[in-house]
Amino acid sequence: MSMMTRAAWGLSGATLVAAAIPALVAPGLVALALVAMSVPARAANATLTIESWRNDDLPTWQEKIIPAFEKSHPGIKLDFQPTAPKEYNAALNSKLDAGTAGDIIACRPFDASLELFKKGQLTSVDGVPGMDNFDTAAKAGWSTDDGKTTYCVPAAAVLHGFIYNQDAFAKAGIKQPPKTSEEFFADLDMLKKDGAYVPLAMGTPDQWEAATMGYQNIGPNYWHGEDGRKALIAGKQKLTDQDWVAPLQELAKWGAYMGDGFKAQSYPDSQNMFTLGRAAIYPAGSWEIAQFESQAQFKLGVFPPPVPKAGDPCYVSDHPDIAFGMNAKSKNADAAKVFLAWVASPGFAKVYSDSLPGFFSMQAQSAPVTDALAQQFLSFRTSCKSTMRSTYQMLSRGTPNLENEVWVESANVINGTETPEQASQKLQKGLDSWYKPAK
Repeated sequence: MSMMTRAAWGLSGATLVAAAIPALVAPGLVALALVAMSVPARAANATLTIESWRNDDLPTWQEKIIPAFEKSHPGIKLDFQPTAPKEYNAALNSKLDAGTAGDIIACRPFDASLELFKKGQLTSVDGVPGMDNFDTAAKAGWSTDDGKTTYCVPAAAVLHGFIYNQDAFAKAGIKQPPKTSEEFFADLDMLKKDGAYVPLAMGTPDQWEAATMGYQNIGPNYWHGEDGRKALIAGKQKLTDQDWVAPLQELAKWGAYMGDGFKAQSYPDSQNMFTLGRAAIYPAGSWEIAQFESQAQFKLGVFPPPVPKAGDPCYVSDHPDIAFGMNAKSKNADAAKVFLAWVASPGFAKVYSDSLPGFFSMQAQSAPVTDALAQQFLSFRTSCKSTMRSTYQMLSRGTPNLENEVWVESANVINGTETPEQASQKLQKGLDSWYKPAK
């Protein structure tokens, strides 16, 4: 990195050294000396407020991630202030527009964060020390369409799948996780007949779970991962094509297994239902691992999204999930730059991966994964082809926003208020009203 880039980011050579070392260092004179040099004078005595949708992670930030950072950066304090996932985008936009948002912004990938950068509310992070730890693919979710500017530092990817209660499976006589859709529903029938557990722990009032943990979880096996996602962006496929209707047809059958109160059951309600041992299967992602392992008093297992029929190729959503950027109006810009340099370092990757198993580092030299359940999720990359959520890139830049519309329609289909075909037609009509594929 050139001296000009260092100067632009306000980071001394000592800061670059400190940012690159692991955050949890052994005590000693050398460590103390590095800590003493790690914060430029103008970045000291600052408190950085971090905006995020990961409200489940608040204890982990308070108990592990923040202490790790503050130990090696004694002049800077962190204040993690998350918002519920469903409200995050709207709340963040309002705060940014009003000038009241925090210093550090947790960035969702592609369209939502790109819009913030285009509005001048996020800064370029191309000069952040450590950005060379990420390859082009890792940065793609938080870069401009031409790839010339990156505006958030990648933190982690997550994998979709299902988490299950092994005791529940054993009691119902299920010997192994389902591999096909037919087996999946046969297992749900066995669990429902047994009656000891709610077969499927998920509710619909928050809507986003129906899309993220339902439609985007099982969908890639029907639209064939990247082939279908890219064809939709190119206008070569439509949401009314059978490959896109089929996952909604599958979701339409879920409600019968989700318990009597699922239409009023919030995301935290579903989490509690599962970890308290009242439900057998939780449509999920690797982001649930830390909380579930800390709360469940039974053995957990995972399985990838079942394929439509035996012999079909498997696809899994391996989604670039979270990054961190700087509020362009931050009054603590120097301290924010120090924090982002830490996020780009191997030290952060280790702390974050260890503290939140299931959030997989996107750095070229990934942190070792030691958690057994996280390793099982990670194995999906070997057995299935990776893709990402279909609505995030290009297709959620207009109004109506396709991502948010998929939330609504997925929930409606599960609730039985719309048919899969009706939902697909509404989604395509909304997309056609503003999106014109590049020729």
